[in-house]
Amino acid sequence: MNDWLHNLPLVWMALLAFGFTYLIAALIFSVVGVLAVGKRARSFKAVSPGILPPLGILFGLFVAFTASQVWSDSQAANEAVDREASALRTVVILASMFPGEAEAYLRSLVRDHIEEVANYEWPTMAHGTANLRTIPHFLAEALQLTLGLAPNTDGQRIAQRDITTALGNALDARRHRILISRSGVNLVKWSTLFLQAVCALIAIAMVHIDDRLASGITMAVFATGIAISVLLILAHDRPFTGAISVSPDPILQVIPQAGSAHPESN
Repeated sequence: MNDWLHNLPLVWMALLAFGFTYLIAALIFSVVGVLAVGKRARSFKAVSPGILPPLGILFGLFVAFTASQVWSDSQAANEAVDREASALRTVVILASMFPGEAEAYLRSLVRDHIEEVANYEWPTMAHGTANLRTIPHFLAEALQLTLGLAPNTDGQRIAQRDITTALGNALDARRHRILISRSGVNLVKWSTLFLQAVCALIAIAMVHIDDRLASGITMAVFATGIAISVLLILAHDRPFTGAISVSPDPILQVIPQAGSAHPESN
């Protein structure tokens, strides 16, 4: 799916999903009605109504299969962002164990990393173009700074170890969110979902060929279910894109701490 579709407001996305689904249902209703003459009409009438439950169940299974990936990606994206924010907050807090220039520099590096994440990485993740080739140089510099510190007390040695661990967790969480940003429902899954829905609509039109009103009502009800399913999956398809997306707010909330000065550093 293109970026413009995922970035549509929910109202327009809903109108598009429902409009397209109803249009397909109307076309199937019209085509089957036109073809239902002579021998073809008798053949259509011979289609067993028993075919409808299996088709509906298969469509439901396809929706569940597709949605499970979407929900999993969304949850993993939130967890990665929260884990990165927690790791950065740990760095900011423990930086106070090294008062003076080291603390101020660590806080500055964390702040610069957060600003880069919000201003550069998030837009690229929204477009699905973020990659792991770009090294987060602010975090890398913070890690090098931490490893180069010379702790004088047991507390500083523990803080140095924990800061190093936290920076490693932040790097790992960043890697996970970038990988998740490139995930989405592929064309094969969308195609199978669409074809199964079309098959079910065609079967409904054939089974109710003798009663066009019943056929239209049944197809409209089933088409509504299709549109709802498509809208839910489409709105959550890419975790970092669209109106319902994972925001950098948990990471941005670390900025005030990263920018504050410790009393001992003054």
